[in-house]
Amino acid sequence: MRIALVGGEPLVHPDIVELVRYCRELGFATSLTTNGFLLTRKLIAELEEAGLQVMQISVDRMTPSAITKKSFKTILPKLDYFRDSKISLHITGVICADTLSESQAVLETGLARGIPTEVRLVHADPLNRFRVDRGPREELERFIDSMIERKRRGEKIHTSEAILNYQRSLLRGEHVEWTCMAGYKLFFVSAQGKFWICSMVHTDEHIMDVTLDDLYANYRKKSCQKGCGVYCAVSASLLVEKPVQVLGKEIVARARRIPSTIRRSLTPNTHKTPHGSITNPNGTHEMNGSTKGSPSADDGVTLRQSV
Repeated sequence: MRIALVGGEPLVHPDIVELVRYCRELGFATSLTTNGFLLTRKLIAELEEAGLQVMQISVDRMTPSAITKKSFKTILPKLDYFRDSKISLHITGVICADTLSESQAVLETGLARGIPTEVRLVHADPLNRFRVDRGPREELERFIDSMIERKRRGEKIHTSEAILNYQRSLLRGEHVEWTCMAGYKLFFVSAQGKFWICSMVHTDEHIMDVTLDDLYANYRKKSCQKGCGVYCAVSASLLVEKPVQVLGKEIVARARRIPSTIRRSLTPNTHKTPHGSITNPNGTHEMNGSTKGSPSADDGVTLRQSV
């Protein structure tokens, strides 16, 4: 079982390191989702020492806009902090009208550094209302199709093909048969300890008052699941209902990464390099075997003051 520390922004919690440590002491796998603004070398080292296994950095665009300040460019220098870290890092972006022009750059920037990356389709709330303009369907569909093809080629698209197909079906208005397991196989707990079915459907019940019967009762088709964009809930549901289909394609996609991984491992390095990186002929380090070096966090990159 896994505890995912999400927000809001979990790094603003003064005891976030100890929370991670406590989760691990209880025997849970532990991940954390952040916008990355508060990351430092010291904090990453402390989180790793506490046992954090996975970190997702969530960005919206390459550069800030009037709608969102969660830009990749702002946190790009911080990727260098993970060079020696054992924390598994991935990048997640979002596709909507405001971000579509830069979504390709977000995807390419993450993949070029060897970091598993995905860009998700923005979704509506349970009443099918969008907080932002979704953007032109044709462009959105082409972008998702490109991620499907790249994943099939073995590139590090950080989501399952099942979810990519699901997002494409959302755009096309196609019916997808599934039973929601939110509130059963996964659920959310608010900062006040309230039990939430998912990030969108909240209750006033305290987590300590929830029984196994309450959890079992949530394994059902729900009125809000049509058009649902809570992808962690959809992913868990599809995985449980269709394990062979979901895992089979994922295994094939990951197997296609093996030849390039072997080629990199056979390439002689003349310089000693940090864990998880290789060095190219001009001496700059490259993260996770990518073909492009990541920027150093100490080479004078200036962050935008508006963020």
